[in-house]
Amino acid sequence: MPVLFVSPERIDHQRISITGDVLVHLRDSLRITVGETLWLNSGQGSKFRVEITGVSKQAVTARILETIQEPPRKTPCLILGQSLLKGEKMDWVIQKATELGVSEIVPIESQHSVVQLKADRVDHQLARWQRIALEAAQQSEQWRIPTIAKPQSLSVLLTSVATGMLTLMLVERRDGKSLQTVNLPQDATGSILILIGPEGGWSKDEVLLAEQAGIEQITLGQHILRAETAAIAAISILQSRLGALS
Repeated sequence: MPVLFVSPERIDHQRISITGDVLVHLRDSLRITVGETLWLNSGQGSKFRVEITGVSKQAVTARILETIQEPPRKTPCLILGQSLLKGEKMDWVIQKATELGVSEIVPIESQHSVVQLKADRVDHQLARWQRIALEAAQQSEQWRIPTIAKPQSLSVLLTSVATGMLTLMLVERRDGKSLQTVNLPQDATGSILILIGPEGGWSKDEVLLAEQAGIEQITLGQHILRAETAAIAAISILQSRLGALS
């Protein structure tokens, strides 16, 4: 059984009251019964082994038997800046990036993005993406669920980049540094932002904007990869080099 996430507000000393979608899943899908044990995750660095003490239409209640804390982070946080992709490709990238342990995903409204979200659909889409991230975090037993930021232009994103953050832009048909050799921070308090373009690639204006901002351009080699493939390949290489996949 996966480690299910519960809202920290539902944890009261040694008791947990489970409601919402997790309640429905436990009661109707898993048919949980009193006396069974399972693991729950607060999403804030604590996991709990609990014993079910009650099952009703309103809530599943549980008693905490054991608590374990998230081990200290040993690698920098990895943030994915992913240009909006069409169809289910964006969903797939969010799911796989979560499984690979990114801490945040920032959807980018790139000039060449086929998808342009309407203002009245943003909140709905964000909620959907966050559910995908939650399910992927549960399946892969992550300690935390990555946050999904509101879609924004590359220029807006670059103005919000924290001082000291290493920002890399993946480009094709350019003589950028290899992602295998570019210098990476090793301090666990640091962070890396990797920028991935849309199906049509970055526009000339966006590449120029990144250059003016001092963003390092990197490459995955001579082959042209689909945007979603490039995103997962880049994350995998970074996490492997950082030791997060070892």
